Amino acid sequence: MLAIRRLDKSFVLRRGAIPARVLAGIDLDIGKGELFCLLGASGCGKTTLLNILAGFETPTHGDLRLDGAPITRAGRDRVVFFQNADAALFPWLTAEENVAFGLRIAGVPPARRAQVVEQHLRLVGLWDDRAKYPRQLSGGMKQRIQIARGLAIDPAILLMDEPFAALDAITRRFMHAELLRIWAATGKTIVFVTHDVGEAIVLADRIGVMTRGPAASLKAVLPVELPRPRDLANPAFAETSGRVEALLLPEAGQLDQGH
Repeated sequence: MLAIRRLDKSFVLRRGAIPARVLAGIDLDIGKGELFCLLGASGCGKTTLLNILAGFETPTHGDLRLDGAPITRAGRDRVVFFQNADAALFPWLTAEENVAFGLRIAGVPPARRAQVVEQHLRLVGLWDDRAKYPRQLSGGMKQRIQIARGLAIDPAILLMDEPFAALDAITRRFMHAELLRIWAATGKTIVFVTHDVGEAIVLADRIGVMTRGPAASLKAVLPVELPRPRDLANPAFAETSGRVEALLLPEAGQLDQGH
């Protein structure tokens, strides 16, 4: 289980300035095998929180634990997936070599490495494309290679920072279905950052709605009690969307009043 207690984060933007408080009093438990979406407006601190979970940033105050062990730095038990798969993949390596990269760095023997790479390329449906370079792959295929590479090192948690935001609507819906299929097959814990209400409802077991910053906090955590696969035309989907948007709209109103 991932446990976050009284987490605060402040940044000093310039020397001598008062620290800017970005996150304030975050308390959250995320269960093993859960698909949890962090939802909020752009700039509210979602990515900062994800970076703290990854170990890329340290909290100013608070306690952060994975299965009871403190998180103090980046580790192989957590893998981050970014929106820009082009920046995440090595363009001079094939799809197969990209997936193998982390295993090679970890010293996994070649025979075992080949087995793991094939297993995960087949899992994401790209074994037949293993010899292609990133430039020869579509946006959705690149994201699946990024997912295969992350899963290959067997992390406990997948941290996903709006990974499908740059994809077209049709490819994004396909990737939602693919992610849910992969999640069901692996049982991994996923923390997925998004500012898209529909995306959160399609994917999540629970949605954590963040307030707008500065000093953002968790406004509410809502369970999504809809059967999968989730149908956007289902009246219950629209009702859930309405409840989530009702929490977000006051935050949007704060932005409007600030202009």
